[in-house]
Amino acid sequence: MAVPGQTFGVTVRVRNSGDQETSIHDVNLDMPAGWQAAATSSKLPAIAPSKESTAQFRVTVPENAAYTRPYWHRDNPETEGLNTVDDPRYATLAFPPSPLHAHMQYSVQGLSSELSGVGTVAYKDSAGKEKWRALAVAPPFSIAIAPVSQVIPVGVREPRTVKLQVRSVTTGDSTASLKVTAPAGWQVSPASERVSFATSGEVKICQFQIAPSAHQEGRFAIKASLDFQGKSYSDGYSVVTRDDLDTFYYYQPAVQKISVVEVRIPAGIKIGYIMGAGDDIPDVLREVGFDVTQLSADKLASEDLGRYATIILGIRAYDTQKDVVANNRKLLDFVSAGGTLLVQYETDTGDFNAGSFTPYPASLGRGRVSVEEAPIKILAPENRIFHYPNEISERDFDGWVQERGLYFLDTWDSKFTPLLASHDPGESDLKGGLVVAPYGKGTYIYTGYAFFRQLPAGVPGALRLYVNLLAAGHDVGDKH
Repeated sequence: MAVPGQTFGVTVRVRNSGDQETSIHDVNLDMPAGWQAAATSSKLPAIAPSKESTAQFRVTVPENAAYTRPYWHRDNPETEGLNTVDDPRYATLAFPPSPLHAHMQYSVQGLSSELSGVGTVAYKDSAGKEKWRALAVAPPFSIAIAPVSQVIPVGVREPRTVKLQVRSVTTGDSTASLKVTAPAGWQVSPASERVSFATSGEVKICQFQIAPSAHQEGRFAIKASLDFQGKSYSDGYSVVTRDDLDTFYYYQPAVQKISVVEVRIPAGIKIGYIMGAGDDIPDVLREVGFDVTQLSADKLASEDLGRYATIILGIRAYDTQKDVVANNRKLLDFVSAGGTLLVQYETDTGDFNAGSFTPYPASLGRGRVSVEEAPIKILAPENRIFHYPNEISERDFDGWVQERGLYFLDTWDSKFTPLLASHDPGESDLKGGLVVAPYGKGTYIYTGYAFFRQLPAGVPGALRLYVNLLAAGHDVGDKH
């Protein structure tokens, strides 16, 4: 990466692949305003067939050089569906153009033309093979905070660990000061930390302890920053690429979003979570105090499910984990013996319906509610799920993000009880987004509601309802 203020060498390499001598008239660099280039080699001579020649330059990047990043942004991706275009000049392009190009004027047998090339740097792909990609400009330090979000119950004061990953692309030794800023009344330890880097590309991991102090629901933020030579840096970037695609850079502020939620957590409920296509729900459940074990689908056949009170299937588990399909009978036996099984949305309606995975007949459809503010109707207000351990009302569906849900059930046996109804504007009610049924001594639940979006976003009402689903069928104590 090029860093503002840095000077580096550039080599323009020209190869004559034709069968005639090529006369080179001019080689120069095209750069943004403020960049400077000085030639350090003589003018290229004529190039014979199958030969090559080079020209060298020294390039200086100005202190105010723009970083290589998308020309659009969303301040809050959870609530904003459209990007804001920051530079209309690039509105028809996938990404802004590379900052460094070379152009050459040449002639062959009296005919003149021009060529240009993108300034590139070498890197190694995932197989260790050297490849080239366009030069990019980045800040001297990249700061990433983990986790990027947390959900904390009201009144919790136990310290939480925040990890900061700092990557330096400066050359030579450098020492900087790293700090974390928390809301008023919250405690941060240590107050700051010195970090030193010996080489470009070096990465350091630092840990801070944050003791929250929040007595009511609300949204808070923890911010990290690094001070170096009188300047402050507070963004991190990730390299977004694949071996068969181009490379670009995704920036995020070093901010951890915290949602403080009023929620009662039942004690003694041990959770087994079988991941599907991937989601962040297990992390949120641990943050609020649940004992969660992530179960491997390929070991499901030998797993002692009796150790768990509730088992959750992550989103699209039947679609992506064939061992879940193979062991569905074992999951239903777990329910019959007194456990609670929570199945989250699936997309392969054909396989799901043909597989008869539910304890009683039901068919999966493609119904969804795309408008996150769509009204919700509670169909069975007397059901225990709406009362234990948290009281649930229609207000708990305020503040949802992106959508209500997707892939609701189309039909279901009378032994299922639909709990909620909702619909997009101009459409009829969909009632198959959350259904529950007793099976043997236990409880079976299917939900298409988008908890996998709501819980990481810290939506209070969605978390309270999800906790109640986990407690369904269990008579245990509870705690704040």
